[in-house]
Amino acid sequence: MKYPSVGDSVFQGVSMRLDKWLWVARLFKTRRLATDAVRSGRVLINDHVTKPGKLVKAGDLVTIRSAVWMSVEVIKLESRRGPASEAAQLYQETQHSIDARRTAENESRSTKPIYPNRRPNKKNRRAIIRFNRSFDSDIGQEP
Repeated sequence: MKYPSVGDSVFQGVSMRLDKWLWVARLFKTRRLATDAVRSGRVLINDHVTKPGKLVKAGDLVTIRSAVWMSVEVIKLESRRGPASEAAQLYQETQHSIDARRTAENESRSTKPIYPNRRPNKKNRRAIIRFNRSFDSDIGQEP
């Protein structure tokens, strides 16, 4: 007698492993990266730290902690990784998460470094070297 496994149609769409769902939903590029993120505690299910083998089901709230936190609600489960258009239908990002990402994006735009329009010429390079040397000579001196 063969027992049904998680991949069989009996269990299809009910629940699946968290690391696999993160990969299928294209929230991580590889399944290994998803597994490592869950193991390190950067992925939460319903505000609880979990393991990669934890079964996720529709309605769960998955939070990914990175530079910017992302909270998504699981809408649907799929067994295969498809195109990005299909992956976007597997989850719904919360409004709070969307607002936080936009705020962080606006802050990062305002703090971008200003780069010169061209490379320094010989005169500019010599001025940069003199400037750097003036700080190097000040390091050894006491105030």
